[in-house]
Amino acid sequence: MGAEGPFFDRALETLPRERLRAHQWDRFRALAREVFPANAFVRRRWEAGGLRSAQELRSWNDFTRLPFTTKAELVADQAEHPPFGSNLTYPVERYVRVHQTSGSSGEPIRWLETQESWEWWARCWGFVFRGAGVTPADRVFFPFSFGLFIGFWAGFEGARALGALVIPGGGQDSPTRLHWMEALGATVLVCTPSYALHLLEVGRERGMDLAKLPVRITVHAGEPGAGIPAVRRRIEEGWGARTFDHSGMTEVGGYGFECGAQAGLHVNESEFIAEVIDPDSGAAAEEGELVLTNLGRAGSPVFRYRSGDRVRLAGSACACGRSFLRLEGGIRGRLDDMLIVRGVNVFPSALEGIVRQFPAVDEFLIEVYKRAEMDEVRLLVEIDGAAAATARELKERLRAQLGIRIEVVPVPARSLPRYELKAKRVVRRTGSPAPA
Repeated sequence: MGAEGPFFDRALETLPRERLRAHQWDRFRALAREVFPANAFVRRRWEAGGLRSAQELRSWNDFTRLPFTTKAELVADQAEHPPFGSNLTYPVERYVRVHQTSGSSGEPIRWLETQESWEWWARCWGFVFRGAGVTPADRVFFPFSFGLFIGFWAGFEGARALGALVIPGGGQDSPTRLHWMEALGATVLVCTPSYALHLLEVGRERGMDLAKLPVRITVHAGEPGAGIPAVRRRIEEGWGARTFDHSGMTEVGGYGFECGAQAGLHVNESEFIAEVIDPDSGAAAEEGELVLTNLGRAGSPVFRYRSGDRVRLAGSACACGRSFLRLEGGIRGRLDDMLIVRGVNVFPSALEGIVRQFPAVDEFLIEVYKRAEMDEVRLLVEIDGAAAATARELKERLRAQLGIRIEVVPVPARSLPRYELKAKRVVRRTGSPAPA
């Protein structure tokens, strides 16, 4: 597949910027007029900001008058109006699905979907799959638990809507999943980057060369790993496939995807309005926090939602021909995950980008603890082979690339946890760390 790549909706994906903005405005204005009279959560917040009617939204200047929405506000609303909150435009009887966030960054939020919004989710995944080169001829394998967490439920629906053969992998352990991928001829794997790496471990332990399977494309979400060059390289080499990043949130929808040029994440601006702000001042910025408004989810919409994701806008057009905004380097980390180590700002994704440069490291954990009221960090790493030498080299590379010294501690093989969905590789300890 060349850099020009396939499109899901070429006309929309290549609209000139001024026409794309007009398309967004028309979608937003129609959505606001439907939602404002009926949705108690939205109406309370907009009225508190001085808006008396959706008819007052006449320009993009009016759009920026709308208050930001935060996860804390959604959590508080659901606590006050259990179990689903007041961000509902229709009676509950009209909704057909319930999901919730993973809870990896705080209290989980429940989310209801109408039939229309669930079909919208599938459409958003159509952009993801076609950007990666998935076609109706593919066989797409989903190794996740199909629980209440939205996980890859919408991706499953999107692959089915695309016309691909969809293979569920729930209720199976990792060796069984590899067996069925091989037996059923899966050509696409959709999972977190952590789980793709774990499957490589499992295959290696069983003498399987996963690069010999028919998998030609892997698509990943839930973590920023697939956008980290060292992680992408390890997945691609192990699977013998092209690896594509995707970003989405339960509260927002599936908004980001990679194209064949793989020069960062495109924001699907036909279905979302994206802003980047300075997280402290709220002013527009080239690098900062991503803010999103979805345009096809009238039942439970979010307007100007502060994602907590750190991004940087690309300054040039993409070789694929899309006019959509592009996030250089994808999601660079969570703002609330940032560590301050002896005065240096460090994101876990930056640590992972260095750790994954070492093929001998199978898994790692970031321990954060206090020393004299200051945060300190050490890395626990499972190393296959010369553990002491690899640990020394890793410690030196961390110092050279990040400018700080971080303790690196080898631990026994298979002693650190593995993850099917979002990995939790940052652990905060109270007091000094226990001996490894």
